[in-house]
Parts: sequence; structure tokens; C-alpha cells
Amino acid sequence: MIAVNEITELPVTDGKIALLNLRAQIDGLEPDLRLGRATIASRVYLIELITLRGLILGRIADYERAEQMAGQLVCDAPTDGRAFLARARTRAVFHRFAAALDDLDLAERLSLVPATTSRERAAIFQALGRYDDALALREEAARRWASFENVAALVGLHAECGEIDAAERLYAESRSRYRGVSPFPLALLEFQLGLMWLGEGRLDNARTSFDAARRLVPAYAPAQGHLAEVEAEFGEIESALARLNSLTVSSDDPDYAGQVARILLDAGRVDESRHWRGLAAKRFDELIARHPEAFADHAAEFWLGAGADLEKALRLAKMNVEVRHTPRAHRLLADAVAAVSDARAGRLNVPQQTEE
Repeated sequence: MIAVNEITELPVTDGKIALLNLRAQIDGLEPDLRLGRATIASRVYLIELITLRGLILGRIADYERAEQMAGQLVCDAPTDGRAFLARARTRAVFHRFAAALDDLDLAERLSLVPATTSRERAAIFQALGRYDDALALREEAARRWASFENVAALVGLHAECGEIDAAERLYAESRSRYRGVSPFPLALLEFQLGLMWLGEGRLDNARTSFDAARRLVPAYAPAQGHLAEVEAEFGEIESALARLNSLTVSSDDPDYAGQVARILLDAGRVDESRHWRGLAAKRFDELIARHPEAFADHAAEFWLGAGADLEKALRLAKMNVEVRHTPRAHRLLADAVAAVSDARAGRLNVPQQTEE
């Protein structure tokens, strides 16, 4: 089904159908992989599709499977740069940035030209807080080819840096350059703008952008989660909880259970909060054991709030800032340091919660 979406005014596939198509593509490639008939190109494509599904649905299990598949691909094709590029992407998902950059170097030495790897390298530099390096690569890519993807990448970078005028200008330009029919890239673009507005405290704008992303792709878990966050800030507690409860079923990301625990605690519903706090705490601990770099920041935020373990939050915030030198990482560490200092001085009343 192709329809003119009222958010984008562009002809894109209905978001529900697009997700069904994504699943069908994955299911169609799986048999060849199981039977050992898949080409390197099809294996790389399958890894990309599974990673995209993980991003849209908030499924960490998909990310983990993609990483395992990429690792196996490198073992099976150790002289093919495409294999190392695929592994770099999956390693970056789990914030193993140094290893991902090493893979990009190997991919270039084996067969791939730097222009092929520059997008991934720029994304890693941005995640590390190396904004000047990321900007140089992204601007060069846009100069070579001012495609939707290259201009949209600049939107995300300027948005993260809080450069609102540039982000809005490039947002309009990127939309005008969209020639595809998939709603996923447009939803990701709206989401990036929503994060910018949320960081600026402009909740009405954030709601508009997150809702646009959700309407493009109703199953887009991160957009739904942040929309719930905005709703809770506006006092729309039941709507936020309903949205998050759905995500706790469809996603294996503990962020959503953690948000439910925080909202319930703030509303004085302590007994209900305790249940969700226990679920989130167990899952965060599991993920920190497997992927510490990737989940240190969100876990620290959880333990600072509903998790009610400030010392644990401080350890994780320190771990996070060792990996990522972004303003957000430094703010999180400062918040953790201040909270622990106040608690040790007896100036902070930390709610104590126990596991069920």
C-alpha cells in the first residue's frame, strides 16, 4: 500500500506493511543462510535487515544475532572487505568503537574505498563526541552527493550538537531530496529532530516529531518510548503507561520497564513501581554483563532514578564517559557525582526499593 502520508506529504509505504515486508525479506533470506547457499552480499544484506528490525522494534536480541552473523562472516570471508564493514557496523551498535574502527581500517586495506566506509566512520566519531571529525566526513559526503541519506546524517549531527537552525534547515532540505518509498528513513529523521527538541526542553516540538515518527512507523519503539516520556512530563500518566506497557511486551530493552517504574514512583504508586523496577534491574544487569559499553549510560540513568542505587549509577556513568566523550555523557557523570555526594552528606533522600 502506497499512500501520501499526512506527516511527510510524500508517497511512502504504510508503516505496518513496511514492517511486514521487512520481516518477509528476512524470512526469505534465512533458508539460504541455513543451507550454506547464501552469497557474501546476501549475508551482508541480511545482517543489515536484522539490525534495522532491531532498531525499529527495540529488540536487542536482533542486534546480538546480527553481531554473531557478522563475526561468522569474517571467519568465512577473511579477505573480503565487505565482511569487516558488516562487523564494524554491528560492533558500533554495541559501542565497541575502537574495534569497529579497526574493522573499517581492515575493510579499506582489503578492498573497500574510504568513501564506502566514511558514513560508518562518521557515525562512530559522532558517538564518541568527535564532532569536528564527524562533521568533516559528513560534509564531504554531502558535497560529493547531496542525497537524502547524506543530508539527513548532517541533521542528526547538528541536532546532537544543539545547532537548531542548521538542523532545521538541513531537515527541510533532506525531506525535499527523499526519493524512496520506505517510511523507515523518514521516521528515523523525525526521531533525530525529536531528540534535539527534547534536549532543548521544547516538549511540544518533541511531541510533534516523535509522533510524526510513530505515525510513519507505528511499531517504532524508540519513538513510542520518547513520546511516552513527553506525555509523562505533561502529566498524561495513563497514556504514557499504556504506551510503555505495550513496549515492555514487544521489546527486550529494559529502558521501557525502567520508565514505567520511574513514572509510577513519581506518581506515588510505590508498590506497582517496585515490580517494574525489579524487572528492569535484572535485565540491565544481564546486559551490562554482556555489553557494558553499550548499556552503561541507560543503566546509569535507571540506577540514578527508579533503580535507587547511586553508587552503582556512578560506576556506570564513569564507565560510560570513558567510552564516549559527549556532552550527554559528561552531564550524566556530573549528575551521578552530585547525587552520590548529596547522599553521602545526608542531603538526599533516596527511595529504597527491594526486589520482589
